[in-house]
Amino acid sequence: MNYVPELKKYYKDSVIKELVKEFEYKSIMQVPKLEKIVISVGVGEAVRNKKLLDSAVLELAQITGQKAVKTKAKKAIAGFKIRQGQEIGAKVTLRGNAMYEFLYKLIHLALPRVKDFRGINGDAFDGNGNYSFGITEQIIFSEIDYDKIERISGLNITIVTTASNDKESKALLLKFGMPFSN
Repeated sequence: MNYVPELKKYYKDSVIKELVKEFEYKSIMQVPKLEKIVISVGVGEAVRNKKLLDSAVLELAQITGQKAVKTKAKKAIAGFKIRQGQEIGAKVTLRGNAMYEFLYKLIHLALPRVKDFRGINGDAFDGNGNYSFGITEQIIFSEIDYDKIERISGLNITIVTTASNDKESKALLLKFGMPFSN
C-alpha cells in the first residue's frame, strides 16, 4: 500500500465535498486543487559571497526534502553589481505528495513558530487563484539548525491552484487550515 499524506487524504475525504456544496459545482472535476508549491529565496549578496548561495540551496533542500535549483539573473543591474546570468537565488518546486507534506508542515508546525503571529495576509492572491507570501526567517522550520546557518534569510512561497478565481482559491486554502488574518 502506498503512503498518502494526511492533508491529501483530508482533501479527498472532506474538502471536495465541502467545496462542491459551497460553490455548487456540477462535477467534482470543477473543484480547485493544489497544483504546485514554489519556494524561492533571493541571495543578492551571493555576488560577493558564493558561500551564501550554497548555504541557501542546502537550507531549501533541508526544508523541502528536495534538491534546490540555483536561479540566475535575467538581466544586468549595475546598481546592484549584478551581471546577466549570474547565480543570485535558489528555488524548489514541489508537486504531489511532497507538496502536501510541505503544506502540512508549513501550516501546522512552521507558521505557529513565528513570533507574534496573527495570521498571514488573505489578500495576496493574484487574480488567477494563486497565493504568494513571504516568510522573513527560515529558522521557523524545525529542520534548520540555528547554529549552522550563515545568515537569516527570507523565503517566498507561491501556492499554485487550479482555481479560476481568488474566492475559490481562498476557500480551498481555508479548508486546509491556512491561518489568514483577514
